[in-house]
Amino acid sequence: MGKKEGLARPLLLSVVLLAAQISCAASSPTVPAFLWSPKSYGLSDSDMKEVVNYQTISAKNLAKSVLSDGGWSNLVCSEKSHQQDVDVALVYIGRKLQSSDISKTKHVDSTLLNLLKDSFTSSNVSIAFPYVAMSDGKDTLENSLINGFAENCGQGLLANHIAYMDSCSLNGDNLKKLHGLQSFEAFVGSRMEAKASGKTDLIIFCDEVSEESDAAQSEGKILSGLVNFLEQSGAAYTVLYASDSYRSSKYPHLALGRFLAEGNASGYSTVCDGVCQIKSSLLEGIFVGIVLLIILLSGLCCMMGIDTPTRFEAPQES
Repeated sequence: MGKKEGLARPLLLSVVLLAAQISCAASSPTVPAFLWSPKSYGLSDSDMKEVVNYQTISAKNLAKSVLSDGGWSNLVCSEKSHQQDVDVALVYIGRKLQSSDISKTKHVDSTLLNLLKDSFTSSNVSIAFPYVAMSDGKDTLENSLINGFAENCGQGLLANHIAYMDSCSLNGDNLKKLHGLQSFEAFVGSRMEAKASGKTDLIIFCDEVSEESDAAQSEGKILSGLVNFLEQSGAAYTVLYASDSYRSSKYPHLALGRFLAEGNASGYSTVCDGVCQIKSSLLEGIFVGIVLLIILLSGLCCMMGIDTPTRFEAPQES
């Protein structure tokens, strides 16, 4: 019986480890990223037209691919671009879009998806990264991208100016902070007046996370407004959109608001959204695994309790 228990323990341990791996995989969603340029800026149109990278990559690998495949190394890694002049390289960090949202028939922000779709198909250079691993919360996506750019540039970032919105969380020196859309427009306007040939400004725009921003314009309308302003100003630009859904979970009051909304069934819809479906699927898997594990252990215990005699006595004659 002791030998059978020794065989059952490794089996139980392997089942538990497999269940842990499945739960970890189910709780690690991915987010998309899109890179496009209205003009090729010296890159080959045939090689870079509507390219899709289906590999699951990290934020730093995304930065590396943007520099190499997207041609941004010629814009932010050298003091003077060897290709056509690009005035603004815009990085827009969203916070709602996930990879699973792309295939849905009903979208929360249809304006954003339509803008990404139209920009991807109509631009001369367009690359899509459907599966970017979400950050673990230790660092923001914008900071990971900037660090990835600096590491892969070799000599560091040599862009003309590196500006970011005050809603972003960036660490570093020689960074210019912008306050609101008016500050962004003023910065681009001054850039176009100066018109420093061969130099590119890197601007990081982060969607603000607050209750007021949720009630205001959507990501699609804000990004569309930024792109329209760049076109009207006459700036040559390229855009990188990347989503960071973890940004919303950094604000406890938003999570509390969601909890209260889910608890108040009279004032809110009871439809199970994406987060609800992930939680329900995970709980169902855990319950099914526990039931199967109990059945397995019960069967092993029953088999161990069977003690078949080695010999039988002869029947007594009457």
